[in-house]
Amino acid sequence: MTIGKKTRHILFGIGNELKGDDGIGNIIAREFNELKQKDWISIPCETVPENFTSIVKKERPEILVIVDAADMGTEPGEFRIVPKDKLNSDLLGTHGMALRHIVSYLEKYAGRIIFIGIQPGEIKLDENISPWLKESKKKIMEMLKRKEWGSIKLV
Repeated sequence: MTIGKKTRHILFGIGNELKGDDGIGNIIAREFNELKQKDWISIPCETVPENFTSIVKKERPEILVIVDAADMGTEPGEFRIVPKDKLNSDLLGTHGMALRHIVSYLEKYAGRIIFIGIQPGEIKLDENISPWLKESKKKIMEMLKRKEWGSIKLV
């Protein structure tokens, strides 16, 4: 993660990697960071994205992308853009602070916030993600590289 030069995009990955598919956001953020994409800061936030809001506040990115497991009632591995009004405890519940509050706070510091939810298959004590999410991870990382999140369906 390089901070200091003007950043156009920030990626927050959220989740608990000890709970199988719940850790998908962190895995994507860590692996995306390894790709060293120009104009990106990629941060695995674990379950405490509120601890990283100062980076968004300082960098003021054009786009903040947040990726997390979300129970949307779809097939495992499917991913959607979740609008702010649907960021509630019914979809996302493993974090210290409600994501809706974090997004509301960060709106004044980021040009646009895009929340990508991925339907988990299995959330249990396990450090591995399910095969469905492994495939989704590849697709999402490719979309992020090409900045093609506009093709992702809404919840």
